[in-house]
Amino acid sequence: MSAPGGVASGSPLLGGAPEPTLLELSVPGRRAWQLPDTGVPETPLGTLLPAELLRDAPPALPEVSERDLVAHVTRLAHRQYAVDLGAYPLGSCTMKYNPKAFDALVAWPELNAVHPASPPALAQGWLALLVALEEALCALTGMAAATLQPAAGAAGELTGLLLVRAWHHDRGERRTEVVIPDSAHGTNPASVRLAGYRAVTVPTAPDGGVDLDALRQVVGPQTAAIMLTNPNTLGLFEQRIEQVAAVVHDAGGLLYYDGANLNAIAGVVRPGDMGFDIVHLNLHKTFATPHGGGGPGAGPLAVVADLAPYLPGPRPVRVGEDRYDLQVPERSIGRVHSWHGNALVLARALAYLQVHGADGLRRVAQLAVLNARWLQARLRACFELPYDQPCLHEFVVSAAGLRRRYGVRALDVAKGLLDRGVHAPTVAFPLIVEDALMFEPTETESPQTLWAIAQACAALVEDLERPGGPERLRAAPTRTPVRRVDEARAARQLVPVEGPPLPPEALRDRPAAAGPS
Repeated sequence: MSAPGGVASGSPLLGGAPEPTLLELSVPGRRAWQLPDTGVPETPLGTLLPAELLRDAPPALPEVSERDLVAHVTRLAHRQYAVDLGAYPLGSCTMKYNPKAFDALVAWPELNAVHPASPPALAQGWLALLVALEEALCALTGMAAATLQPAAGAAGELTGLLLVRAWHHDRGERRTEVVIPDSAHGTNPASVRLAGYRAVTVPTAPDGGVDLDALRQVVGPQTAAIMLTNPNTLGLFEQRIEQVAAVVHDAGGLLYYDGANLNAIAGVVRPGDMGFDIVHLNLHKTFATPHGGGGPGAGPLAVVADLAPYLPGPRPVRVGEDRYDLQVPERSIGRVHSWHGNALVLARALAYLQVHGADGLRRVAQLAVLNARWLQARLRACFELPYDQPCLHEFVVSAAGLRRRYGVRALDVAKGLLDRGVHAPTVAFPLIVEDALMFEPTETESPQTLWAIAQACAALVEDLERPGGPERLRAAPTRTPVRRVDEARAARQLVPVEGPPLPPEALRDRPAAAGPS
């Protein structure tokens, strides 16, 4: 029997699967809201717009009640995992819990009702906030000046490399290469290419740091800069950083700090003291502002004094004891954002910095390292440790031993953890580790949560010893709203439907989706 609106009777509206779409829930005449009668006479659209812009009929939008709309969105939300539900031990992502006090803060109309095009005289509070944040970030990193414009980490990388290019250009140099380690984040080589440089790879030494002898071989007159993360993507601190800085500086290059892993050292050691000339920071990671799903992000870039004249402009600056203005640096590379960056993310980051203070930031880093080392010690019995030494805020294990013994991969482990209520770690990164699994528990997770992650990993490995264990893991997840898909086929023959997977014969003759023309 069919229900009104074409939805099967009963289960979908009571929370069963599959969840209907809004069009399936639509019933003619239903409304989720109604505007009050203002008393203003209606003006026919034909008198306001050219006839060729008018529709012949109203758009076929869903017509649903507020009750059904709220229930639909809530049911979908209950099918998702979120940082408010549990841990995201995604290595390199720093997925922290976000304090709710900062959500309330950025809802203040004093912050969000100011137009970014307001003249400085009418936006003194915002300019004061931005200047205070810049000063705090410079103090934290050991830099002299900063731009808050870049909208995320990759934007900060590109901005930094454009500064490198401008700096060398002014010295009459046409350098062509940027050195990156083989464990680098994927955005590093992409940013290098966008900035017009060629990426030169330096290998990792057996202890997990940069191979200093190999670095000396690749650095030369064409080296514009080196891009480093410290600690690196293996979760290990680069103990030879001063020697690395000397090699690059002696060749006339600059040191760029990829701040993706700043959470491990904030308040403990400053990149400027290591010899870095340019530092980008991911405020949406390190300082607990929401990220994931495409944004919003904030990737400010801090620099030494020699590079300050090249920063994007206009920049908020202090021009008196209590007065602020916008100024364009003398040799600015120009804007990299329409306004001053993702401002509400910047406001949240400043609040985080001020709430914690210097001592609090140091404790954040110490707890992040403590949590990671505790979990690393517990997972020794489950996986191989390709770089077996104390980590900082994250660590990398390998499922290669499980693959050799049981025929399962790191991806299978990640899917199996979903069935045990644990969000999967980062898989297959860094690329230099075979069957890599990268864990970063962050400082916001309790010992009980860490114990649950460790127990889930142990239970998964123990089940591989039981009859049918490897087959069960390769079929995982089985308890999630969406089951495992064939990733290659999904990319080529996408069938966006809910419910059990279609049999192969239903897809065999289906043409692949057309690519962009």
